[in-house]
Amino acid sequence: MSGYFVGRLAALVGTLLVASAIVFFAMDTLPGDPATFMLGLSADPQSVAALRAELGLDQPLLARYLDWLAGMAHGDFGVSYTYRVPVAELMLERASVSIPLAIAALFLSTLLALGAALFAVSHRGKPGETVVLAAAQIGVAIPSFWLAILLVYFFANTLHWFSAGGFPGWDAGLWPALRSLFLPAVALALPQAAVLTRVTRAALLETLHEDYVRTARAKGASRWIALTRHALPNAMIPVLTILGLQFTFLLAGAVIIENAFYLPGLGRLVLQAIAQRDLIVVRGVVMLLVFAAILVTFIVDLLYAWADPRLSRRAPA
Repeated sequence: MSGYFVGRLAALVGTLLVASAIVFFAMDTLPGDPATFMLGLSADPQSVAALRAELGLDQPLLARYLDWLAGMAHGDFGVSYTYRVPVAELMLERASVSIPLAIAALFLSTLLALGAALFAVSHRGKPGETVVLAAAQIGVAIPSFWLAILLVYFFANTLHWFSAGGFPGWDAGLWPALRSLFLPAVALALPQAAVLTRVTRAALLETLHEDYVRTARAKGASRWIALTRHALPNAMIPVLTILGLQFTFLLAGAVIIENAFYLPGLGRLVLQAIAQRDLIVVRGVVMLLVFAAILVTFIVDLLYAWADPRLSRRAPA
């Protein structure tokens, strides 16, 4: 297991280095100059040159990349061109909204998907399975932003159970903050739950034909016990893969939902930074999301080895 862990950790570090180079050099090729954007097109060239020197934009590209990389290793992502505050401070403030939102959406989607998949498999060939599959198909087809509009219309504008948008901050109390994140979490969770339901159902149907499930049934285990204690744990490999991908999507792909509900998260921050040509903020947010995606993949790989110990005895890739 230690060799497997070291191999996956080395892959994580290598992937981060490659991703950082791609992010930095790709963004540097974008047209436009941050200093010119900040001062305006009619600004004096000497003022633009002075601002470029202040921002470090006059340094060679490789030197800027190495400085940026060394800073990130110490938690320093630079200073925002627009807000004139450390990028790490901005990201930490916005991540306090995006990360709880992603976790809440992942929890809801997992809970709904596992329950729906188990119900569908236990009612295989019956109307209950047809209803679950039809609901999952509809969930896959519904765009999350349209679902967000429906949720706001019914639960905020009509029933007045929740606010239509905004985030009061964690200082306002745990319940008001969680209440403001509930509708966005549902809008994110339902389409993902539909996908996860289909994957979990397919994985469960495959394991039901295995010898260990038939043996459990022959020993007197009920269909439900055989399904939950024997089939479900062995069907978790594809489910863990989808869960890892979904968390990354929920964290990085919630831009539309955050804008629909006026949430001050990472998605809105990166959109504002792009509009303001604040590339150092864009780089920092993108690297944070890349790190989250790679870290989730690393954790999923370890969970693979936990779910199937045979993987840890193989040579690390």
